[in-house]
Amino acid sequence: MRDSHFRKISRRRFLRDGIRAGVCVPVAAALDVTRDYAAARQRRILPKPSMPLPGQTPFTPDDEALLDEIERNSFRFFWEQANPSTGLVRDRADVATEKQNALSSIAAVGFGLTAICIAEARGYIPHSQARDRVLNTLRFLWKKLPNHRGFFYHWANINTAERQFDSEVSSIDTAILLCGVLTCRQHFDEWEIKELGHLIFDRVEWTWLSEDTSVLSHGWTPETGFLPSRWNDYSELMMMYLLGLGSGTYPLPAASWDAWKRVPFVYDGVRYIGSFAPLFIHQYSQAWFDFRNKHDRYADYYQNSILATEAHKRFCLDLSSEFPDYSNDLWGITASDSANGYVVWGGPPATGPIDGSIVPCATGGSLPFLPEQTIQVLHTIRNKYGNRAWSRYGFVDAFNPLTNWYDSDVIGIDTGITMIMAENARSGFVWDTFMKNPEAKRGMDRAGFQPNRPGYRFNG
Repeated sequence: MRDSHFRKISRRRFLRDGIRAGVCVPVAAALDVTRDYAAARQRRILPKPSMPLPGQTPFTPDDEALLDEIERNSFRFFWEQANPSTGLVRDRADVATEKQNALSSIAAVGFGLTAICIAEARGYIPHSQARDRVLNTLRFLWKKLPNHRGFFYHWANINTAERQFDSEVSSIDTAILLCGVLTCRQHFDEWEIKELGHLIFDRVEWTWLSEDTSVLSHGWTPETGFLPSRWNDYSELMMMYLLGLGSGTYPLPAASWDAWKRVPFVYDGVRYIGSFAPLFIHQYSQAWFDFRNKHDRYADYYQNSILATEAHKRFCLDLSSEFPDYSNDLWGITASDSANGYVVWGGPPATGPIDGSIVPCATGGSLPFLPEQTIQVLHTIRNKYGNRAWSRYGFVDAFNPLTNWYDSDVIGIDTGITMIMAENARSGFVWDTFMKNPEAKRGMDRAGFQPNRPGYRFNG
């Protein structure tokens, strides 16, 4: 999903600087999405986690208050920055000028559908409004949004659904969308939502994507065919392969799970599977798929993300001599905006022109992995930099205390990973809901996952 960003940094700059004047979709101003709907018949009780999160102590009341504030404000983005008729969600929003564009990211739609499930369960909006928005979105995805063999284009016009920038039919962005679709299909007890969810998922021809390769292509365009880049290194790709393995109509061959590389990295004595890529690669698949207390023949990927997050924290702290804002209370960088445009940065090993910036979704998206350490950072950002790094949609995408630069944008996928992982860390709700889908279970079974038994240890 982010790889197209890697190759098209200038496009990100263009998005930021050149299309602010696009059509702005009216929002339902009469709806206050932060209001509590306290009546029991309008509120669902969130389930407890199916098992304790390794190493986690319960969040304090102050922690819970902050996480709830983050989730409420993050949800506002997905509710207000979507066209209610199409359900398409903007890629980003400028919270300073409130001038918005008409560009939707299909991945943001997947995060947005999941956000609606959380908001309905938490009582942020009433069931009827959540259901209607989901229905509008799924109907549009099924009947009107252009697709090729079930896969959707990366970018679309939020109002017309027209393909933007000659973008690719994206394999990973479609996978993120499908995760949102399946979450809705399982969460809402509505016949049409369930039927549309089946239709949208079953239409995806994973066998077409894999007909001449065991490692999947990043995408396809009608002008040039398949993109040459392949999903062959550990990354957010796990969700895509598992969805394909779980398909009941066009399933990937079981051998595709073994086809991509799992390269070991070591930093400061911490050993883990990784890539030369930002921290988000350890977060995205685990937003929906529950890897806790299970492993395949290669790894316990939940423990692997704990180790990778710990290594990233140590990496940031080791940079504190150069960037004195980095400390136990303030760390975390991943692909994000910067003062010089969109940058793919992170580590270890060091990637991109690191300059002391802080990216809130780096720690927000890692809340289940290092809960005490990450919530400490989020408290610091909210309390110390909140009047500049906070907005009606939660944290801005990035900021740099050393240069006094604060982003004016909120990006949907970064807000989305923070919201979903905050909820998973609090209740396990998204994991518990998504994993009830037979496609998710079948995908993990075909990939060879089994429960961790006494004595099993993963050391990276």
